[in-house]
Amino acid sequence: MTGVMWAGIALAIATFAMRATGPVLAGRFDLSDGTRRTVDLCALALLAGVMATTTFADGREFGGTARVAGVAVAGVLAWRRCPLPLVIVAAAAVTALLRLAGAD
Repeated sequence: MTGVMWAGIALAIATFAMRATGPVLAGRFDLSDGTRRTVDLCALALLAGVMATTTFADGREFGGTARVAGVAVAGVLAWRRCPLPLVIVAAAAVTALLRLAGAD
């Protein structure tokens, strides 16, 4: 097997182990409200970073204005608490229409 395959297997095992220990250890620790809020904000920051990276970058180049507009529409609709299927379809439609119109 190649090194990449071994790395993938090791990553899968490590991910499973971390996910399995969460429920086991959840009842053993009492987190303060501040710590719990910090953990929640860290998860939110990580998701925001991934979203920003995939929105604005396509490899080493700019992702395009159509993609940015689609994500912006999705953000506004999610902020307005629209149903998730509507958010996804609207963002895809805006992106597709802008690309059809010639936007990059």
